[in-house]
Amino acid sequence: MLASLDRVLVVLPAWNEQEALPGVLAELRETVPDADVLVVNDGSTDHTSTVARAAGVAVLDLPINLGVGGAMRAGYSYALRRGYDGVIQLDADGQHDPRNIADLLATMRREKADIVIGARFAGTGTYQARGPRRWAMRGLSAVLSRLTGSRLTDTTSGFKLSGPRAVRLFATNYPAEYLGDTIESLVIAHRAGLTVRQTGVSMRPRAGGEPSHSPVKAAVFLLRAGLALVVALTRPRTAVPGEAVR
Repeated sequence: MLASLDRVLVVLPAWNEQEALPGVLAELRETVPDADVLVVNDGSTDHTSTVARAAGVAVLDLPINLGVGGAMRAGYSYALRRGYDGVIQLDADGQHDPRNIADLLATMRREKADIVIGARFAGTGTYQARGPRRWAMRGLSAVLSRLTGSRLTDTTSGFKLSGPRAVRLFATNYPAEYLGDTIESLVIAHRAGLTVRQTGVSMRPRAGGEPSHSPVKAAVFLLRAGLALVVALTRPRTAVPGEAVR
């Protein structure tokens, strides 16, 4: 299944996910048995690291909680150092279906994309966002669709595939702040000349644990992401390492 890239690493940023993680890792072994897996333990205070090691996967322990962006930056750096040319970001809480990894890979191959987003609002599944969260997500998606020249319906998705150029870029240039790992990273990728596409995926209820942010806080952060988008657009362009700034 992973033949479209030479070496692919599945990275799971995990904060206090001891309850859900064993099931997620077991499902990954069943669905993509040829994939290498890295759990980035993002300063957890539970047994996340212990259960990940017990499952036989690589673990990277961060001394403090950095958030998804910081965890993924560490994951991209790990991947680059070890010669991986593709990284799949997958939530550790069981909401993402590993069977959709095949769809991300197929879309990257077909579209010749550098990044493929697993989109919750692209005609697959029944996931819905409501209230201020929905309005903010729609607004952000509209702006980023226009910016990238590609129809994007879910620019805050935490399920995505990054190809070789994106791995090189994100290993050194990946925003650590909340939602910077989604919104700002797409701006950085576009301004570096990377092609962004999406494919529909289904979402599932959490397999265990508690969300790191309440719906109210998530809505506030999504609204603040609009400002982060403006700031990102004013920053100097960053090139993919080894390439000229476009």
